[in-house]
Amino acid sequence: MGAARRRLSYDERPATQRERQPRRQAPLAAFRVGGVHRAAIPLALAALLGGCGSSDSGPKPPPGVSRPDFQRQLAEASSPARADFPATRGRSLQEVASTTQAGNKVGFATSVLVPGTQRLAFGVLDRRNAFVYGKTAVYIARRPDSPARGPYVAPGDALVTKPAFRSQTAASETSPIAAIYSARVPFGRPGQWAILVVTKRGSRLLGAPSIIDVKASNPIPDVGERPPAVDTETTAGVGGNEKAIDTRVPAAPELHKVSFKDVVGKKPVALLFATPQLCQSRVCGPVVDIALQMREQYGDRMTFIHQEVYKDNVVANGLREPLQQFHLDTEPWLFTVRRDGTIAARLEGSFGVKEFRAAVEAALQ
Repeated sequence: MGAARRRLSYDERPATQRERQPRRQAPLAAFRVGGVHRAAIPLALAALLGGCGSSDSGPKPPPGVSRPDFQRQLAEASSPARADFPATRGRSLQEVASTTQAGNKVGFATSVLVPGTQRLAFGVLDRRNAFVYGKTAVYIARRPDSPARGPYVAPGDALVTKPAFRSQTAASETSPIAAIYSARVPFGRPGQWAILVVTKRGSRLLGAPSIIDVKASNPIPDVGERPPAVDTETTAGVGGNEKAIDTRVPAAPELHKVSFKDVVGKKPVALLFATPQLCQSRVCGPVVDIALQMREQYGDRMTFIHQEVYKDNVVANGLREPLQQFHLDTEPWLFTVRRDGTIAARLEGSFGVKEFRAAVEAALQ
């Protein structure tokens, strides 16, 4: 491997130490790099995001990276191919990890995973906690010494909307995340899975190991099921006091015209649970902005609804009733529902313009 390469390897002990993030179980990565043990690091996206959104001029490149290079990295991140990454060839996940260089860490934007092919969304950071963009893929195994599966490509999806739809909250953030990665990953059974996220930068492969939990089941409504016909809050229902039901700045009354229960089963609906000012994962502002941009394009064919998360917009007061009925305890969540009242798409955590649009179009088919 050469003297300059720092070997990336897993610590195979069970991931038992967890730092509790508010309402989110943080995935754990404990591993050895260059023979030096690093403490277990909780890597929920909430813990990694110093901020989200963008200024009027778009996302800023990290220190030391020119804007043209940054734009090239974003473009590369959006179009990975399996051929860009090493084939497993029967190797263990540890053996695949040993072909990469250490330096990156991964923070997951999805916490609800069950057996089957699942959407795994995440961000990648370097040692300086700057977001890393490039062609990226995911490998998995039951244990680090088990046969690796993959690569499962993870295209980057831009969070940046057109300027007309950017909220003041998003525009004021100082450390924006420009895109989120997501891969479709098959998990055969519940339990802990070892994960390796590999990002290609030039001729280098940079690895980020982690361990995640796949639960046997969860009660959150899924694709093909009928969601509860919850009564979401409307501007009329609060006497025009938009701030009571929307923490976005400025508020988006276009997303609070009707209640979900009055349109579900009658017209396609996009229902977004998010709280721009109080979001634990710091991505609620951008996804509400994206909802407004999607409404401009699809609003004559679909109803777009935003539902705030906390009672009276106070975290200590707990979750609002619609989230409780959906069995949600993280945010944001997007459900798109067909005219017949069945769920067409379900997205948790961060999702960009492309995934939001695909979810909308799935409900319109």
